[in-house]
Amino acid sequence: MEKEETQNNEGQNLDDENLELDTDKQALDETEKKEVEEQLSPEDEIVKLKDKVARTFAEMENQRRRFEKEKDEAFEYGGFSFARETLNLLDNLERSKQTLENDETIKDKDTLKKLIDHIDIINKDMISIFKKNNIEPIKAINEKLDPNLHQAMMEVEDDTKDQGTIVQEIQKGFMMKDRLLRPSLVAVSKKKVQEKQDSQKNQENEEKEVKN
Repeated sequence: MEKEETQNNEGQNLDDENLELDTDKQALDETEKKEVEEQLSPEDEIVKLKDKVARTFAEMENQRRRFEKEKDEAFEYGGFSFARETLNLLDNLERSKQTLENDETIKDKDTLKKLIDHIDIINKDMISIFKKNNIEPIKAINEKLDPNLHQAMMEVEDDTKDQGTIVQEIQKGFMMKDRLLRPSLVAVSKKKVQEKQDSQKNQENEEKEVKN
């Protein structure tokens, strides 16, 4: 009895081993079949290689263009930070001029006039140097406020100007070619409150007349 059970177990083990071998063989056959199917013909291989080469050249061309653009920008705007810092010299000249003009001890004297003349000469020379390097002052006075170029610091009541017109330049702004070096700090006009109230009353009266 025990002998029969042993023989049965051995037979079962052999069947299991044969099943595993058949499964492994089937998987191997399927893998080999898949590899054969995935093999490209020479023509398809050439097309694939051409596409790969074309993509490589396209990527190289994009890199070259980016490099050229960065090089041009470095050449065109390399002094951008330096130019912006240099504007402080103009500001200091303007402040010095205002301080001297408000100094009562030298007011209306020839000394003051000579100092102011020298400051104006230096200021003009600096503006000339800026222009030679494509740095231009931004127009402000009597211009309409442009948020891209001007920064409004205060409002001034002025009935002679359209609302939002620049009536005072607090600090001069500059452009470097097509880039904003710094905005102009300005004061803009606004209508008087009484005029606004009168305008609103007139509008309300007109609306009432239309309704009647």
